[in-house]
Amino acid sequence: MTTLQEISPSQLEQLQHNSEVELIDIRSPVEFREVHASGARNIPLDTFDAKAFLNSRTRPDDPVYVICKGGNRGKKACQKLYDTGFTNAVNVAGGTDTWTAAGLPIVRGKKSVSLERQVRIVAGSIVLIGALLALFVHPWFAAIPAFIGAGLTFSGVTDTCGMGLLLARMPWNQSSSEQNSCST
Repeated sequence: MTTLQEISPSQLEQLQHNSEVELIDIRSPVEFREVHASGARNIPLDTFDAKAFLNSRTRPDDPVYVICKGGNRGKKACQKLYDTGFTNAVNVAGGTDTWTAAGLPIVRGKKSVSLERQVRIVAGSIVLIGALLALFVHPWFAAIPAFIGAGLTFSGVTDTCGMGLLLARMPWNQSSSEQNSCST
């Protein structure tokens, strides 16, 4: 098992000044469109095929820098790369949040409702509707909020979110391929 390599946003930005750096942002297209590190290219984690990505590279031995919102999805993408035998994957510590907070160059686009907020809105709505149905229609409807609570607990324990993955595939969370890639 390969030990996760990490780099700070400021160190990576310095590398970008001195050489060409391959930086992939594995957040959803909508998250990427809203704000991303300058020079990043979007390849969402849920569609990231590490083998295909590595086979498409023109400089196969150069490092791949991976960035997400806060670092967790970046670690997962790095692990996918390590699993193929590629050991030169580097996670950007703290992700785009830390990059932006450090005042490093970013590209801003259309503002949207974050995936995290969408999950809270949907989960909260389902729990509220289920509780109201249980109170006013039939007690068996209490299974709905119980199911959502179990899902949220599982999400917290495993650091995965099925509802988030599902919402990321919804049409309002997609953008055209022109908006997904950025080489500036």
